Amino acid sequence: MKTFIKKFKITFIIALIGGYAVLSYSFVDNYFEVSKNLDIFATLFRELNIYYVDETNPGDLMKKGIDDMLASLDPYTNYIPESEIEDYRYMTTGQYGGVGALIRQQGDYVVISEPYEGFPAQKADLRAGDKILKINDIDAKGKKTDDISKILKGQPSTAIKLVVEREGEKKPLEKIVNREEIKINSVSYSGMITPNIGYIKLTGFTENAAEEVKQALLDLKKNPDLKSIVFDLRGNPGGLLKEAIDIVNIFESKGTEIVSTRGKVKDWDKTHKALNEPVDLNIPMTILVDRGSASASEIVSGALQDLDRGVVIGQRSYGKGLVQQTRPLSYNAQLKVTVAKYYIPSGRCIQALDYSHRNEDGSVDRVADSLISAFKTKNGRIVYDGGGITPDLPVDVRKYSNILASLVIKNLIFDYATKYRVTHATIAPAREFKLTDAEYDDFVTFLNGKEYDYTTKTEKTLEDLKTSAKADNSLDAISADIDALKVKIAHNKKDDLVKYKAEIKEFLEEEIASRYYFQNGRLEASMKDDDELIAAIALLSDNIRYNKILTTIVKADKPFYEDNKQRLDELNKKRSGEGHN
Repeated sequence: MKTFIKKFKITFIIALIGGYAVLSYSFVDNYFEVSKNLDIFATLFRELNIYYVDETNPGDLMKKGIDDMLASLDPYTNYIPESEIEDYRYMTTGQYGGVGALIRQQGDYVVISEPYEGFPAQKADLRAGDKILKINDIDAKGKKTDDISKILKGQPSTAIKLVVEREGEKKPLEKIVNREEIKINSVSYSGMITPNIGYIKLTGFTENAAEEVKQALLDLKKNPDLKSIVFDLRGNPGGLLKEAIDIVNIFESKGTEIVSTRGKVKDWDKTHKALNEPVDLNIPMTILVDRGSASASEIVSGALQDLDRGVVIGQRSYGKGLVQQTRPLSYNAQLKVTVAKYYIPSGRCIQALDYSHRNEDGSVDRVADSLISAFKTKNGRIVYDGGGITPDLPVDVRKYSNILASLVIKNLIFDYATKYRVTHATIAPAREFKLTDAEYDDFVTFLNGKEYDYTTKTEKTLEDLKTSAKADNSLDAISADIDALKVKIAHNKKDDLVKYKAEIKEFLEEEIASRYYFQNGRLEASMKDDDELIAAIALLSDNIRYNKILTTIVKADKPFYEDNKQRLDELNKKRSGEGHN
């Protein structure tokens, strides 16, 4: 026995030394590769700046090199130089110093496209459509939106002088705008949309987003008739992980597992649970998502779906299952780097694109169908990983006409709303506002002489055919037939203005409503034609159907987390070569 123990000890020590040697070699080898390549890069950078035939800008060269290097990883790992820190701060806090207005390019000038209600631009009576001619006596002609934006932003309590041209005014107007600390709320709108249904629109996950959602819900609950809510995450690109966790916590019990993260660095292997007491565990709710709902929006909608806490409605979400953290760099720069993947309560990761396996041309594919696996919600419903959050109640994406797209792109709907505001001092409340037929006819008259032509898919196909025939030297033989077809399929802009009148009016009414009632007015005007919202209201008005969707489909033979943990372990084995993003 002693001999066996002695041999075992020797074998164990040899194995341990061998393992240590391998680990040490791996570490040293990797460290050497990093050091070697840093040295090559430094010497190349120095030689390039000394000997290149023309003058170079070292800062621009370095940023280009860093950006291209990081682009080979994923779109979310980014270098943030000191000059862009303010923009990054706005993304995470919703705060910046400025005038509080959206701007857009229109020809040689930049125009105000939407002042934020209650902020300096609106207080100074700047209006949508105002063309910026001068800023602090500097000619604004030819300047781009980025140039103007940098000038408009600045320290709070400082003033800026604008000279603007306004529709209906004979002379330019001078406006003094006092900059303020601008804080854009994550909850952009909340209120009752029917006598019994409340609505909360969340546009981001900046600091205090969860507190804003909580307060919005508490305000809605003051209405004794409130029976259910619609939680709108459409177009919400995400933000802070903590805010997503705390928002789910509003509707789920303290101690509930909401999301877990796993990365190469073990410090990022964490399980996040609800830490606070919930506000409401029982109120029926629908969650609206679309292709623009990403990251933190998918954690919230996915967790609420996995926990069978609400019904998800809309289109499949973006599919971003990666977590980023910022790391400080020299000279006040920062690196936003992907550090982990996240997994929602069922155990699934909804990352849609596989950045760890790029094609030879650098492109990235979606997660292969063979790697997509089924998981179970708390009630046993089947859900899938590998491609965003699939709604429980899908609603097709609305398709709009070519003529509407052209009218929007050419700013003609925007320009008509500017004209309308000059000739109408007031309008009905946004939810009730409708253009009359006579006013729509006025819009059609407004379009006379303006360019808004477009090419249909059929017309483009014919043009492609003509190009191919010319290349094959067969155009002469079929040219007459192509011309005859072109005449038959040629669209008529006047006819299209009649054919697509309903959808064009929708956009006109929303744009005009925003001129009087700002962002809330635009949203309220859109509600009457909102397919996802209409579907949500219909579902919340039908308790039997609502409960049926959340009813157990497959009986779970094991506890919720245990069952899905086994599935996840099997999946990780299948994806053993996947790597970390």
